[in-house]
Amino acid sequence: MLHIVRWRAGELDQLLDDIAGNGYGLTLGIHSRIDGTIARIAARLPHGNVYVNRNMIGAVVGSQPFGGGGLSGTGFKAGGPTYLHRFALEQVITVNTAASGGNATLLAEDE
Repeated sequence: MLHIVRWRAGELDQLLDDIAGNGYGLTLGIHSRIDGTIARIAARLPHGNVYVNRNMIGAVVGSQPFGGGGLSGTGFKAGGPTYLHRFALEQVITVNTAASGGNATLLAEDE
């Protein structure tokens, strides 16, 4: 779905509230020459891909997320909120070498 919106400068906050409240946030395109406006919009909306002053197609698989906020990009899909957990496993292994008859000070010395 493509939704194009023009707004009056004084109504930007209301527009951002309306967009944020729709439950989706996959891809966002911003066309503006005002850097402050671009930063303000991008900071307020949780979209996975934000394109500024360019076409909105052609996300590079593997280097750009395909996720977003709300009902978009959820779950295990790339960019979704649980995607990173598929690759992260925290594990610490501690071996007491003295308990198995080893000399821990020998293992700590430089070669």
